[in-house]
Amino acid sequence: MKKTVVIGASDNPARYSFRAVNMLKNYGHEVVPVGIRKGQVAGLDIHTDRPTEESVDTVTLYVGPQNQPAWYDYILDLKPKRIIFNPGTENEELEKMAQEKGIRTEEACTLVMLSVGNY
Repeated sequence: MKKTVVIGASDNPARYSFRAVNMLKNYGHEVVPVGIRKGQVAGLDIHTDRPTEESVDTVTLYVGPQNQPAWYDYILDLKPKRIIFNPGTENEELEKMAQEKGIRTEEACTLVMLSVGNY
């Protein structure tokens, strides 16, 4: 299964990041929810301290491009195999930075990818 860091995680059931954490966990993936507010989702604490993680397969973004620069170093330092830019998070600058480091980028929806089996 693919260790996934969800950036922009929320304990608000109306948020797509909430749904993503739950769905990833239900599909058996190891999930690390990271956000700006403490809380819990799918029985997991939301990290507000940007934890160091090893062997990250995927970072999936739920933070708008205007707020992403503060996350650049953290995301790239995780050295994920790929970054998923969910709808509304597309960011050409971060995509280019990631690709220069050999990180695959996808403009896609994590929820759809999981539901159709191509996550």
